[in-house]
Amino acid sequence: MTVQLLPAVISIAEQAGAAILAVYGREQADFNISAKADDSPLTAADLAAHQLIVALLSKLTPELPILSEEAADISWDIRQHWQRYWLVDPLDGTKEFIKRNGEFTVNIALIEHGEPILGVVHAPVLAKTYYAALGQGAFLKQHTGVTAINANHASSKQLVKVVGSRSHPSPDLAVYLAQFTQHEMVPVGSSLKFCLVADGTADVYPRFGPTMAWDTGAGHIIASEAGATVSFTGIANKVYQREPLLNPNFMVSALRD
Repeated sequence: MTVQLLPAVISIAEQAGAAILAVYGREQADFNISAKADDSPLTAADLAAHQLIVALLSKLTPELPILSEEAADISWDIRQHWQRYWLVDPLDGTKEFIKRNGEFTVNIALIEHGEPILGVVHAPVLAKTYYAALGQGAFLKQHTGVTAINANHASSKQLVKVVGSRSHPSPDLAVYLAQFTQHEMVPVGSSLKFCLVADGTADVYPRFGPTMAWDTGAGHIIASEAGATVSFTGIANKVYQREPLLNPNFMVSALRD
């Protein structure tokens, strides 16, 4: 069963987190920062985490392909035939990593027929691991133990806690926020935004800007299993079995009205 994979995937994400922290502890000049084709930053930590995750997932499930941000050059002609595959962002929030604010994560999701059925989001600096499997609920593992998490289901007529991108602000966000009588905006990096809606810290995460499939797969299933609604503009299903890998705008909401 899918849920039986969770302990191993949690361990893999945490091992990748340790590899990231080994680089994070260096002086910033030693991050070996370079730029990808889209001008987004790439560090030695991204590559170390990628190599570790791919090696361990390949050992865990040798029959399943892996789509990682750091090895995403796989044509749609090949990917469209994948029934199950791993979707990985070895270091989500590289800009937050470079800024040393701790708001970066390791994202690992298992996709089946275009939908996430298992997800792990590990935040190395925060020492928190969020995880979920389809039909099993969502959980948070930290030093005090493991607890089930649930979305808040707040009223939109009260103070609405909104979580948004720290590194990718959007002018469309202001238009969206105008509908609320009261709101509190909390900027956060990486897929932690999904997790803060999932654990009830925030009520809604509206995204009006570019993200890629590996940015959202793990957080998607965690938020959904916690009781939040995750909806992508113009896509009803099979979000992760499509071309291009660029996501449309989306909304993660626990608002009840």
